Amino acid sequence: MIDNISLAIETLANRLPLLQRRLDEPMKDHTSFKIGGPVRAMFFPENDGELANLYGVLREFMIEPLIMGNGTNLLVDDGRLDLIAVKTTKLDGIEHNSETSITVGAGVLVSKLAAFAYGCGLTGLEFAHGIPGSLGGAVTMNAGAYGGEMKDIIRATTVYNSKTGKRVVTGSEHKFSYRHSVFHSTGEIVISSVIRLQKADKESIRAKMNELDTRRREKQPLELPSAGSTFKRPKDGYAAFLIEQAGMKGYSVGGAQVSEKHSGFVVNRGGASFSDVITVIEHVREAVLRQFGIELELEVKVINST
Repeated sequence: MIDNISLAIETLANRLPLLQRRLDEPMKDHTSFKIGGPVRAMFFPENDGELANLYGVLREFMIEPLIMGNGTNLLVDDGRLDLIAVKTTKLDGIEHNSETSITVGAGVLVSKLAAFAYGCGLTGLEFAHGIPGSLGGAVTMNAGAYGGEMKDIIRATTVYNSKTGKRVVTGSEHKFSYRHSVFHSTGEIVISSVIRLQKADKESIRAKMNELDTRRREKQPLELPSAGSTFKRPKDGYAAFLIEQAGMKGYSVGGAQVSEKHSGFVVNRGGASFSDVITVIEHVREAVLRQFGIELELEVKVINST
């Protein structure tokens, strides 16, 4: 008997023959952790029309896909994944609308957006120059660094809802908070956002970007695969400090290790499995809870095969 996913893939091939797809696509090739088994199919819509048509078929078969951007915040099981992934990186339009406004597609890398803003003489995105993810994920999780967050610059976001279609979210409707937005609960897919920045001298913008880039390279293990900060910042203190004080800096299982450079990162030192990383994470959380009574919350999104 053919299952729903197989039927959906066959239907999409017939109805949307131009929609780019890859079957049995390894997720390790699409995540910054370089870990992850094959999904049944991965689709790459190039515009909101293709996205809507894709979702229309998936809705017929009652399939909820994995929506992903650049895969920089995902830890994916290395077993076979019985799901369909939709990658939004081809929604990559970017336009300088007015003196201080830019419209940017969900698939645009935030680092590329920061460089584009610099080229326009616009300040406010320097903090994002080193963020490896794409706009859609950055908005959904209200990504931030060095005192800046996406909530500071996002003015409106066009999203797609599988039941009601497109809508525009503005201002406080985003419900931004620490590493959170309304889209976590609505499940809507970011198509594009309008950001509002300020005019500034390009030399000062470049100087700030260079300063933050130097700080990142000095403190973060950028030379090894990871998903960035593994844990959210707790209410009291910093995850990296608590982990180090709990004696877990450098702790390793298989190819996974708490970074010796920055203990807030779990890194793949080579050949790390999903199980290796999960085991390291669990031991770190247990050690911090035992010593400080603080339960660390994951910032990384975990995708299981079951």
